[in-house]
Amino acid sequence: MDRASYRGPDPALVQCMKTSVNTLPIKILVSGPFGAGKTTFIRTLSQTEVVDTEALCTDGSIKPTTTVALDFGTIQTEEALIHLYGTPGQERFVYMWEVLCEGACGLILLVSGKHPGQFSQARKIHDFILSRLPLPFVVGVTHQDLPRVWRPPEVAGYFQLEEDQVLGLDARVAPSSWALLQRLLEKLCKS
Repeated sequence: MDRASYRGPDPALVQCMKTSVNTLPIKILVSGPFGAGKTTFIRTLSQTEVVDTEALCTDGSIKPTTTVALDFGTIQTEEALIHLYGTPGQERFVYMWEVLCEGACGLILLVSGKHPGQFSQARKIHDFILSRLPLPFVVGVTHQDLPRVWRPPEVAGYFQLEEDQVLGLDARVAPSSWALLQRLLEKLCKS
């Protein structure tokens, strides 16, 4: 299934979630360490042009740019409007995590399966956000298209989560990214 043929989350699920959340638009926070795939995830799913605040990296990093304030994209279904807000991944932008938490209904925490050294930073982000706002959340393990990366069951073990709360994905691929968003929507519907 390609991006053009995918129409979004299951309508019955979105209707259930809309009733449960009782907030429109539905605000989803996408967070995680530097280089986890947050901007790519939002660009893959957004049906509108993504607003981003990328700046050049000056520290010889693993990628040429980094988010310094936020990424923002939207998904419009027949039932609901979903806003995706991506946070910066670096701790020096912690003030933006606080700002972006306001009004969020759920959290997608992305971690890179090829950078397990960043899992402790992901844990800090997770703890920071959930200490301010107890949100339903899922963890997405990116770079699952590569060999020799951490897989979802290993990441679930690291974070001491149920395995069904952690999914693998390639953030560049719409069905893969949609599956993670769908899992969060299911959790929102049950909460």
